[in-house]
Amino acid sequence: MISVNTHEQPWREGLNVQALLDEMGFIFRHIIVRVNGEYVPEEAYAARLIADGDDVQVMHLIAGG
Repeated sequence: MISVNTHEQPWREGLNVQALLDEMGFIFRHIIVRVNGEYVPEEAYAARLIADGDDVQVMHLIAGG
């Protein structure tokens, strides 16, 4: 299991950040991802594997005024 925004989610071998975002429907244009507190840049989403037990935080940025 992994934690995504404090919610338990199933984990599988080979899961990367991009696949997780796609599977969970995160479609926002500007997203910040942290795995175990470490920022993951967008260009690294496909390469950054998520391990069993990892804590993933996904935040989308909203502009306002």
